This record gives sequence, structure tokens and C-alpha cells, in this order.
Amino acid sequence: MLKSEARKVFSAKRTTTTAQQRLKWDDLILIRFQSLPLPEIDMLFTYAAMETEVNTDPIVDYLHFRNPAMQVAYPVCEFEHYTMQAVLVTLDTPFIKNQYGTPEPEVEAASVIPPEAIDLVIVPLLCFDKLGYRVGYGKGFYDKFLEQVGDQVIKVGLSYYEPIDKIQDLNEFDVPLDYCITPERMYEF
Repeated sequence: MLKSEARKVFSAKRTTTTAQQRLKWDDLILIRFQSLPLPEIDMLFTYAAMETEVNTDPIVDYLHFRNPAMQVAYPVCEFEHYTMQAVLVTLDTPFIKNQYGTPEPEVEAASVIPPEAIDLVIVPLLCFDKLGYRVGYGKGFYDKFLEQVGDQVIKVGLSYYEPIDKIQDLNEFDVPLDYCITPERMYEF
């Protein structure tokens, strides 16, 4: 499947998924996430979910329970060059919606974290394939960012849907996931 086709198919699937179904699937994804063989995570980089995305809040809470000293960073996007920075947040950090409707921390209220300081990245996606490659929203923010993190960083995708066989139009900038978790199972790549 081509990325453009996958974006259409899985964007449409998301719009027909009910809020009740998403809540159930979020719970199942959290349960599967808890079985990941993770080392101690000191710096998490995650996203603030839009309405139709897998809710990352319960996963952040679980990781905080495992390591109360863990710090959490969220992306702040720069739209001229389609890049982003990891911004450290606290419970008091205000979030605002960017031009695409994605919640981001206010930069003035937070500090930028170097990508190499991150231990775990939770990566948003529309779909993924059986090799661990993902289809995002098409701007390349995460692939550019993931090039900057170290090899030791664990990359985890969260998906409501099972993988497609293969993304046919991969390029040299696509970065595969280490794991992807669905309501049905955990995939390791």
C-alpha cells in the first residue's frame, strides 16, 4: 500500500471509530504496553493525542508510577522546515493547539531537551507495516527528529489497527519502530 492511500484509508477508519471503542482500545493498549521489556526510563518523549489518536496519558501515568523521577517532553513543531523540538513539561505546563490542531506545550513555559537525552519515544502514526515502518501525517516531523536521537532510544508506536503487509513507497528517511502496540497484540521489530 502506498503512504497516500494508507493515509486516506486509516484517516477514514478513525472517523468511524466511536469514542467508546477508542476508550476500550486505549485500555487494551495500556495493558499490552505494560508487558514491554523496558529498562528504567528517565526521559520520555511522547505526543499529546488528538481526539482520534491513541491516548498517551495512561501510558505516561504508568511510566511515572514505575519511575517517579522520570521527566516528560512533548514536541513543539516548527512549520517552515517541518522540524520539531522536545520540550520538557511539568503538570503546570499549559498546552495550546498548533495550526494543525495538535496540542503542544507553550514554549515560553518550558525548556528544550536535546534529542540524545531521550530514552523512549512514543511515536504517533496512522498505520504501520509488518516491518515496523509507519505512515504518519506526511510532513516528516518524526522521521527528521528520530534521525537525531541515539541508537539506544526505544521507539514505540501505538495503533488502533493491525499492520498492513508493506508500505510500498518507503524512502531513506523513514525510521522503523522497535515496537508497535495494538489492542490485539504487541509487535517487535
